[in-house]
Amino acid sequence: MRKKEVNSDASSLDKRRNRKRNTIPALAMAGPVSFWMMVFVLLPLTYVVVISFMTRDAYGGVDYKFTLDNYITMFQPIYLKVIWKSIELAFLTTVICLLIGYPFAYYIARKPSKLAAKLLMLIMIPFWTNCLVRLYSINLLGQPNGFFNKFLMNIGLISKPLDILYSDGIVVVGLLISMLPFAVLPLYASIEKLDKAYLEASSDLGARPAVTFWRVTVPLTLPGIVASIILVFIPSLGMYYVPETLGGGKVMLIGNLIRNQFLVTKNWPFGASLSILLVLITLIMLWLYTRIARLDDMEVF
Repeated sequence: MRKKEVNSDASSLDKRRNRKRNTIPALAMAGPVSFWMMVFVLLPLTYVVVISFMTRDAYGGVDYKFTLDNYITMFQPIYLKVIWKSIELAFLTTVICLLIGYPFAYYIARKPSKLAAKLLMLIMIPFWTNCLVRLYSINLLGQPNGFFNKFLMNIGLISKPLDILYSDGIVVVGLLISMLPFAVLPLYASIEKLDKAYLEASSDLGARPAVTFWRVTVPLTLPGIVASIILVFIPSLGMYYVPETLGGGKVMLIGNLIRNQFLVTKNWPFGASLSILLVLITLIMLWLYTRIARLDDMEVF
């Protein structure tokens, strides 16, 4: 009996030692990341949530009195118009990025690996320059005496310069240039790992290429499509420097509205409530992705 107790104590001691040996490396790896996320993400986000329920004092500070007025204010027509316009332009940008990015990603995925790497590098080359430089170049091209208007007038398509500067259209162009690589890369990763046996089976069964594309390729690459939508839609919704640079103050999106609340009107509680709205939209998009990503394991036929 005494021997069994000794063996049991030795066994429990070994388990504790093994647990310690396994815990220390895990803490060494996850500890710094957890500390970083807690200090620079969780705590600031918690503070934003708290002040979103507070009021603004007379001097532009935060008066710690609980209120729901900030969230009620968002439903005023002027702010609903800005929110809806932001969603509309972000949705349009996402759709165009998918229409351009999917064929491009499909083309790259069908090429040999060395050529595909070079083509992907071409997508990333614009990111070697500052984003403001790219936006100001678009601004110059869209001016009344810019290259775009001069080209259209020289070929006879228009008789006078188009008023495209400081408009929704040129803002969408700026969003497209900024977001297109974020659409192509997840689509390429999803298409590249597509099992070609499914495509061959569909062809052997007599399906036309269009049917194979819609019934096989698209469902199997749906997680990549959803990831692309998230990576384009969410940043486009909250991005403020693109409409600030190309919109010239005439195009107001939710990102500009948040920036103005924090830096111009000094209404931090209302700006925080608008920020929480963006966080909620992000969480909804991520939830949809986790639901749709499960289709990756579903049978096609």
